[in-house]
Amino acid sequence: MTPAVGRPPLSALPPLRLRASAQAWPLAAPFTIARGTKTAAHVLVVAVAGKGCEGRGEAVPYARYGETMNDALATLDAAAPLLARGFDWRELSALLPAGAARNALDCALWDWAARHLARPVWSLAGYPRPHAIPTFFTISLDHPSRMADAAAAAMHDNVSGLKLKLGDAPDDAARLEAVRRAAPRARLIVDANEGWRMADLERLAPLAHRLGVELIEQPLAAGEDDALAGYRSPVPLCADESFHGTKSPARLRGRYQAVNIKLDKAGGLSTALVLAAEARARGLDILVGSMVATSLGVAPALLLAGQARWVDLDGPLLLARDRVPGLRVHDGVIEGLPRGLWGHP
Repeated sequence: MTPAVGRPPLSALPPLRLRASAQAWPLAAPFTIARGTKTAAHVLVVAVAGKGCEGRGEAVPYARYGETMNDALATLDAAAPLLARGFDWRELSALLPAGAARNALDCALWDWAARHLARPVWSLAGYPRPHAIPTFFTISLDHPSRMADAAAAAMHDNVSGLKLKLGDAPDDAARLEAVRRAAPRARLIVDANEGWRMADLERLAPLAHRLGVELIEQPLAAGEDDALAGYRSPVPLCADESFHGTKSPARLRGRYQAVNIKLDKAGGLSTALVLAAEARARGLDILVGSMVATSLGVAPALLLAGQARWVDLDGPLLLARDRVPGLRVHDGVIEGLPRGLWGHP
């Protein structure tokens, strides 16, 4: 019998011990988007233990929505006594708001359940086993020539798809053209991270179409979505910041053609599975994305990758080093879930 979409594999949980910590993982190079630059991935790690098993989950507090690491840790400290008494997993979304704390805990519970029941997470969720799938590789916002150099280097490593961070409108046309010259055969998507105005989109979307760009992600600020009503973009538009938390994708119809599903925004794998099913039912394409995180934070999103038109799970590739075991990535292809990382006992 196939489980209902998004339903946890167990309802009443036994008493579980919860530990939460903050970790910093240096990046291989500075990572820049329209809102700023980072040099390390600051991740929240949760472990839950009981019945002789331990499960782990990882998330990244989302500064765009005012989340901080300290706030996430405090939220989990408050949740620890609930887990110590045992609680109904189905009530997690009512106990904690969508965000990094709930995501890390929900994913840790899926990992714990897989180990406790001795079944991989895809079986528990009623999904096929994650197969090898290519991921887009992100090119950080920079001078056009340096972005072109980064694109050429990625092509040398046999990466097939590039995601360009834009959002500095005066030079974004030059960035697009430079990257396309450097990577003439690459699949391209762009992410403006709310950095454009409507006039920028109207000017840059036709160029993006001519250059073969497949998707434009979050061109306008989330509060400006109404400006897209009636606009017929030559390139499909994808909602990221405009598709936050547990908001229904129904409200995006007529403005966007795709949604970016990230577990940190959704507040966990359980909710993300539901949102993906609803998006497909509404005729919206799916981009599965993640924050810059280690393989532990990215692994749960692989359950959604088979439903996605675009997969952007390159976070571990941006690190100076990753967890061991980590996801195996060869020529830009993620080779499924390895044993021992998450959800595959």
